[in-house]
Amino acid sequence: MAAFAHSAPCWVDVQLPDLEAGKRFYGELFGWTFRAGEEVDRGGPCVDALSGGKLVAALAAKQDGRMPTAWGIYFATDDIAATVTRIRQAGGQVITEPVRMGGAGVLAQAADPGGAVFGLWQAGDRGGFQKQNEPGSFCWTEVYTRQKDRVDAFYEQVFGFRGTDLGTDESGRGASGTGESGPGGSGPTGSATGEPATGESGTGESETPDSETTDSEAPESGISGSGADVPGVDFRMWSPAGTEPGTDTAIGGRSVITDAFPAEMPSYFLNYFAVADCDATAETGAHLGGRVSVPPFDIPYGRMAVLHDNQGAEFAVLQPPVSR
Repeated sequence: MAAFAHSAPCWVDVQLPDLEAGKRFYGELFGWTFRAGEEVDRGGPCVDALSGGKLVAALAAKQDGRMPTAWGIYFATDDIAATVTRIRQAGGQVITEPVRMGGAGVLAQAADPGGAVFGLWQAGDRGGFQKQNEPGSFCWTEVYTRQKDRVDAFYEQVFGFRGTDLGTDESGRGASGTGESGPGGSGPTGSATGEPATGESGTGESETPDSETTDSEAPESGISGSGADVPGVDFRMWSPAGTEPGTDTAIGGRSVITDAFPAEMPSYFLNYFAVADCDATAETGAHLGGRVSVPPFDIPYGRMAVLHDNQGAEFAVLQPPVSR
């Protein structure tokens, strides 16, 4: 029986050109420790990442230089064959047919109608995350697309997601995925690699503003959290089937790639990690050879930033608000 409910994000991993460099970067950034990833053979060297002794992610060495350097996400399924069938019926593409990873489980990889890549995981001995929504672990995911209508219908048909659209009220104050629900909702778990890429980040070097972007400019980047006060932000939250849609049940979301970005920028998933101090994490990431593409800024559910690691893989970090 799966450790995660059907359609819940259950794992993240990253494909890197230099595995040892990745271990140094994330070990310093998140305090992760590593062990050989023997339970799931990905066809090459890989390591499990642990936070406080609990599984949180995996780092894998790229076996093909044409593959993007990118973080990816997996969604849990209790019947991977049926999910693959629904993906095809809903207009998606199956990239990797279901393959058994020893006794750990069964993996597949697919793309939605807009081209964003994600993975499926049917648990065996290995369920997925052992820790999430805590500092040093996964807390949220968002897909960025230009084909929102097709993509919304796709995820609702394939996973049974129930959507909640966030727009603007009469005062013109907008809502965004991370602003109103995103990294601060129930949080997801998942991971898939091989996301479409323009450049090493897996989403393209031009997808977000450079490190000189100011907080007031951040909304133009299309990063969902930054749209919290921007009129007309188009964001849909996802809640699992069988739950009441809304911020309390949201596990992820969909944002729209705007005309502010180059037409060649592909659809992609942006994955978030919870941190205790967003500003310190961004500073440390830059010190370790990474790049801060969207500097820290406040959203209703905390403080976030978008970074690239020292090999180009993009991810976001979120510091939850201080409880009063």
